[in-house]
Amino acid sequence: MKTFKVSDLMVPLSEYASVPENATLYEAVCELEKAQAAFDHSRYRHRAVLVYDKLGHIVGKISQLDILRALEPKYDEMLDREGLHHFGFSRKFMQSMLAHYQLWTKPLEDICREAGEKTVGQFMHTPREGEFVEESAGMDEAIHQLVLGHHQSLLATRGREIVGILRLTDVFGAIFHTMKQCHRTG
Repeated sequence: MKTFKVSDLMVPLSEYASVPENATLYEAVCELEKAQAAFDHSRYRHRAVLVYDKLGHIVGKISQLDILRALEPKYDEMLDREGLHHFGFSRKFMQSMLAHYQLWTKPLEDICREAGEKTVGQFMHTPREGEFVEESAGMDEAIHQLVLGHHQSLLATRGREIVGILRLTDVFGAIFHTMKQCHRTG
């Protein structure tokens, strides 16, 4: 895996959806839609929007799951309780939580309208140290970080500057392609 570099598979920042941290969720969803329409259709679609600060530096990302979480404000309360999101629950227990917390009680149109006015800064994920990888790093290092960190993507850096995003789907695609090639020649 040392023959592949992060830079070979990463999506450059210029091709990725991004919004300022004070943008609304509605603006982020529109930017994601626009980026998906312009992106190379032979590759997997984007599943997140990068968030930048006033100086243009990437400070976070907002995923599809983050946007869904923003639809119901009570999720923050539920997920903050002692790492609740790390446990697997039965369907019956999940339904009881839905009733207990009185989730999703408004019409979907109202929920979407209210959530669309919230800023991405409220719901974005701020990357931690283990979510950055040098663009010159080998794929072995990147895969190690993706697997052990359970990440869907890593931010590719050149020194201290973020230059792209390495997505799990693109890494998997390269592995799958290599596996098929090895099988044909083996």
